[in-house]
Amino acid sequence: MKVTRLAIAFLLLLGVALPLSVYAQAPDVTYESGIQVQNQGDSDATVILTFYNQDGTVAATVDETITVAEVSKTFFPLTAVPDGFNGSAVISSDQPIVAISNMLLTEAGGAQWAFGGASYSGFSGGATAVSLPLIMKENSGFSTWFNIQNAGSSAASVTVTYSSGDTETATIPVGAAKTFNQLDNADLPAGFVGSASVSSDQPIVAAVVELGQTTVFAYDGFTGSSTDVVMPLVNANNSGYITGIQVQNSGSQATNVTVSYTPSLAGTACTETKSVAANSSATFALYSFSLSGDPAPGTTTCTFGETFVGSAKITANSASQPLVAIVNQLNLSANKGASYSGFDPAAGTETVAMPLIMDRNSNYWTGFSVANVGSAATTVTCSYADSTHTDSATLQPGEALAALQLDNLADGYVGSATCTAGAGGSIVGIVNELNSVLSGDSFLVYNAFNQ
Repeated sequence: MKVTRLAIAFLLLLGVALPLSVYAQAPDVTYESGIQVQNQGDSDATVILTFYNQDGTVAATVDETITVAEVSKTFFPLTAVPDGFNGSAVISSDQPIVAISNMLLTEAGGAQWAFGGASYSGFSGGATAVSLPLIMKENSGFSTWFNIQNAGSSAASVTVTYSSGDTETATIPVGAAKTFNQLDNADLPAGFVGSASVSSDQPIVAAVVELGQTTVFAYDGFTGSSTDVVMPLVNANNSGYITGIQVQNSGSQATNVTVSYTPSLAGTACTETKSVAANSSATFALYSFSLSGDPAPGTTTCTFGETFVGSAKITANSASQPLVAIVNQLNLSANKGASYSGFDPAAGTETVAMPLIMDRNSNYWTGFSVANVGSAATTVTCSYADSTHTDSATLQPGEALAALQLDNLADGYVGSATCTAGAGGSIVGIVNELNSVLSGDSFLVYNAFNQ
């Protein structure tokens, strides 16, 4: 029997109270996680979820079957593990699977899900080097923390090196995760904004949470890199949403990076160029389109204040250094924010899978953006489980198909979607989850899975 093992390093927290910030009178927040698993096989999938405490002991196991007809299944609430659980999970299956985790936050004394949420994708394997493009400590009210999970076969000796030069070390048991909270790191100065590189003698994976007083973001750590990263969705000055792209240079020398922006629904094609030092990161998009006072300005042809909805790609990298990037989307007035990881275009495939798609599900709905990362035009068609609705478009290289599911599937719809390019096509995608009724940060985003 062929078994797929999917490492979920995603901060599987239940009833854990952690500080929101170090500011006086700031409330605590409680985390609650759920997992969505999609069966990509042609037979019913026998799925086993194994939950690990941080000391490496098994907290619980869950056995389930996901039928071909079901396509995907939601594991929420995670009643198998106790309140206060802070750990990780490994999902095994006899069919190909993909999975995401949604993490929901509540302020102390607040209503359920009153604060916000974030989403992140599972890993099919790890690496001995992981890049984290955006790490913060008390940066305008934002700080980060991250979990590193051992995806190897023996205990992992892990070293975290921040762009400031400060380091942290840990030994992590097989399957387990270790939490690194930057607020607890006395060596990092207040106001720190930078990146981190993680090395290990065993394969590892990681996920990062960016936590503010009213918004929360999460993104996957990078187990690989690219010289020309692709970002399928960039929002600027769009109904209050702005975007910041954090590009990390994981190489040994500085490089001049050019990001090219291609509109899909609004805006004008433009470029932005900045120098990114070795083992450091730089911010793109945010100051070119929306905010003034760039602390590290470059050159740009973008129109400040213009509404832009489209995609982006790194089109120049003067020293051909290995790069990774994350995209933060933020609505300051509505207190909504979410993050996703940029793609290596070489990882594009003809098909992408989206485990969680919604239409009016307790006021939650989704929208996705699928970008053509190939060298020729391709027609992309997206279909939905248990629905006859489809979305389709012919995309030129660099263009993206943006589709909203609100009012297009069925009231209360919870399912999955698959997008397929024409023969030889190459696509990547991301999925936004939004509740426009809730006043808290009810905006989440995850990376779609290439098949």
